Amino acid sequence: MAHEDDGGQAVPNTPGMRSDGVTRRRPLREWHVEETVEVSVPVRTAYDQWTQFKTFPRFSDVVQGVEQIRPTVTAWTLGYGPLRHRFEVEIVEQDPDAYLAWRGLEQHPAHQGEVEFRPTESGGTAITVRMLLQPHGAAKVLTRSSRVVGLTVRLVRGELVSFKHFIEGLGQAGGAWRGTIRNGRVQHDSPEPPRSRVAQWPVG
Repeated sequence: MAHEDDGGQAVPNTPGMRSDGVTRRRPLREWHVEETVEVSVPVRTAYDQWTQFKTFPRFSDVVQGVEQIRPTVTAWTLGYGPLRHRFEVEIVEQDPDAYLAWRGLEQHPAHQGEVEFRPTESGGTAITVRMLLQPHGAAKVLTRSSRVVGLTVRLVRGELVSFKHFIEGLGQAGGAWRGTIRNGRVQHDSPEPPRSRVAQWPVG
């Protein structure tokens, strides 16, 4: 797949703003984790590969599997050694080549996050991930612990670096889904077809 010129895909550096100047519905206004990595592929390539969620186990040390549940909901299995944890995530906002926001559907603990894609002067992409942990009950004490937050930071940073090596090694995305999501719903340019004909989310 040939690379495409991303010159027209520039995204402002202001969180919560789309390239057309419209404020997103769900920008994170506070977060526990913020990590950025620069990759030497165009924005479109980085975005297209990132949204092929089923490929995460190919480069991740902790993601063991990703399963499609509904067009905007995926189930992630994380694991290290014999330990496994499965949880569902809903994509609530998505702008091609620019932004993706999600929320965890489990309650103990809950979390939400976002990832932004911005072109760099060298023609690459700056990918920024932010996460907000939202524990309940006694788990709130753990979230205040610098050790727990530090562990999450290291995990996110490690995943970003692994993605960088993966996509730079490929040089091109292994697939693409160019749709838009608003408030957890896929936006259709034309009237929605009968339910039996609605295409499933192509996650790789």
